[in-house]
Amino acid sequence: MDFTPTEEQGAAQGLAAQIFGDLATHERLAAAGSGTDAELWKELCAAGLTAAVEEIGLLGLVLLLEEQGRTTAQVPFAASCVYGLLAVADHGTGEQRERLLPPLRDGTAVATGAFPARSGLRTDGGGRLSGAVPYVPWLRDATLVLVADAERVLWVVRTADPGVAVLPVETTAPWSAARLVLDRAPGERLGGSGPELSPEPSPAPEAEAEVGTGREPEAETGEAAGAGMYGAVLAASRTAFAGLQAGVCAGSLVRAVAHTTTREQFGRPLSTNQGVLLRAADAHMDTEAIRVTAYEAAWRHDQGLAYGAQALTAAWWASEAGRRVVHAGQHLHGGTGADLDHPVHRHFLWGRQLDSYLGCGSEVLQELGELLVKEGRDRNEGR
Repeated sequence: MDFTPTEEQGAAQGLAAQIFGDLATHERLAAAGSGTDAELWKELCAAGLTAAVEEIGLLGLVLLLEEQGRTTAQVPFAASCVYGLLAVADHGTGEQRERLLPPLRDGTAVATGAFPARSGLRTDGGGRLSGAVPYVPWLRDATLVLVADAERVLWVVRTADPGVAVLPVETTAPWSAARLVLDRAPGERLGGSGPELSPEPSPAPEAEAEVGTGREPEAETGEAAGAGMYGAVLAASRTAFAGLQAGVCAGSLVRAVAHTTTREQFGRPLSTNQGVLLRAADAHMDTEAIRVTAYEAAWRHDQGLAYGAQALTAAWWASEAGRRVVHAGQHLHGGTGADLDHPVHRHFLWGRQLDSYLGCGSEVLQELGELLVKEGRDRNEGR
């Protein structure tokens, strides 16, 4: 494994760091409230960073999201790239790619996803969806939302269509979130539908068990194909958001180091106290664990290798270690960390939101255990 960024990935990361560093200032973030910084989003799109994701791959996206996380920049970058650009590029039909990708590349269209699929949206067999999702991040900004029905088939829904209601809600992190309510809303099946795709819903447990592993299910027909797409998108999103969490933790730790090296107590910097040093060192190691597991999962994805277990591992570290790091970052600020208007508090909110967004640590660990058991059984059976 070689996680060294390519020249293109390194250039994109450097440009992202510059844009986020210049525009995602504390003052601008405070002014944005729980909404999106529209000017920053336009700048990112104008610089070609959204369009570049198709070329630099999932590892490149993870590198860009690290830079976003360092500044907690309020833009739908991760959601639009994972649930829009990469999902359509990897799983859409040729006609869907030709029609949907151009506006996603230039930012005139914004995508998000109702993931993971917990609520069981229903379809009526004619491409109409009904049901509700309690909260979807960045939905207030989205023109497209990727949803999964009860059979884990993926549908693209346009938020402006009749039967679609977007009801703003507030979440722990200011992610411009909303409740999604569908009432016989029209949906477009990702990957299309045709003679090779059965119109009748049927559970596909085997296909869902293999999702995110880099292998296609044995039967790529009907709902099995849809379930495979759902798992692939979920694995990619967990990897991408783990990269975002790595950046959030790194930013929190940088602020904690700056505070403890300049703040003095009893005539010496706080950073000279052994307890502070140990807490910061533990936070650094946790941050590196999130980063390297996200890199591994993304690299394996880009190489076309099985990466289901690696994606779940990255998600587990992002949840468990991410929570520890943002708590440590706030704790190391002492009383200052209790100030809700202090920049470090924003890292705390983002870290806690990412902790549970695509499954908390115990949920992800259970999935990982089930996947490892299945892979072991398959090996023993000679599959």
